[in-house]
Amino acid sequence: MDRRVDEQVAAPPREQTRARYPDQCGYAERDGVRIYYEAYGKAEPTILFLPTWEITHSRAWKFQIPYFARHGRVVTFDRRGNGRSDRPLDVGACDRRATVGDALAVLDKAGAGRVVVVSWCGAGDDLMLAVEHPERVVGLVLIAPDLLLTDDPAEEEGPYPFEGEPLTVEGWAKWNRHYWLRDWPGFLEFFITKTFTEPHSTKQIEDAIGWGLQTDPQTVLRGMDAEWPNDQENAFRLCAQMRCPTLVIQGSEDAVVGPARGAAVAGTIPHAQLITLEGCGHAPHLRDPVITNLLIRDFVSSCGAAASVAAGSAHRERALHLLADRARKRGTAS
Repeated sequence: MDRRVDEQVAAPPREQTRARYPDQCGYAERDGVRIYYEAYGKAEPTILFLPTWEITHSRAWKFQIPYFARHGRVVTFDRRGNGRSDRPLDVGACDRRATVGDALAVLDKAGAGRVVVVSWCGAGDDLMLAVEHPERVVGLVLIAPDLLLTDDPAEEEGPYPFEGEPLTVEGWAKWNRHYWLRDWPGFLEFFITKTFTEPHSTKQIEDAIGWGLQTDPQTVLRGMDAEWPNDQENAFRLCAQMRCPTLVIQGSEDAVVGPARGAAVAGTIPHAQLITLEGCGHAPHLRDPVITNLLIRDFVSSCGAAASVAAGSAHRERALHLLADRARKRGTAS
């Protein structure tokens, strides 16, 4: 059936010059909703970088795309509600399960078969894709997962209600429907600053706020009102059903989902591996892309998707060396 979509969306501003442009791009259509995708590179392995929630689009993977496109193939797409994908007016069309179908449709359109899936702040759609379609997913990387197995920092600070007028607009009280509708730029500034807790993150903060301004609070709220499978019961169920190799990457200074989240998720998924990045916040792939890319490449190698496991081990050693070196420099600076 056809879905109503919001056609009153301003054209995105002229984007920044890219380090790598797609070899293939276009739309996959499902139920009248167009999903914009891009594919880079020609060789194997193929990595699917999933979109996070509606607050940003696939440019959030801008540091991964050129690196992995040199070594294999990369597929990305914009979630419904941001980027060049449609903005459905039907809340049901924004369910996280829709993202699973969108991912499969994009992979088919791009001619991709079995893939390693990488997600950031995934809310269970990444797990559903891996659990329900093991013939397509050979490995899963979860960066700062949004699976509610531990309390969010917002809960520890408040808790503050999402519905109803906020009694204050300080801190996490800004995570509120009415505040978003009144001051979406103000919420973005607060939330993105919490995303990048590392010093000297001005450029990353500016980029991410700009991506968030390319959608609107009404669209994001339709996504929030949709069905999310990241509550504790569903998260435990999905994690227990995981069978493919899984890597969890968690920052020790994550102020969005909290530093304990990664260990809780990894401890629930059979045989999952946890890498904790000391000093990193909620978005290590944007703030520390070299380390993150090397860890992902090592994991892809361990899944049998790359040419040499030994080469992957060397990359991990290099990544850990870089991490230790950065920690020493921070200690000296303080």
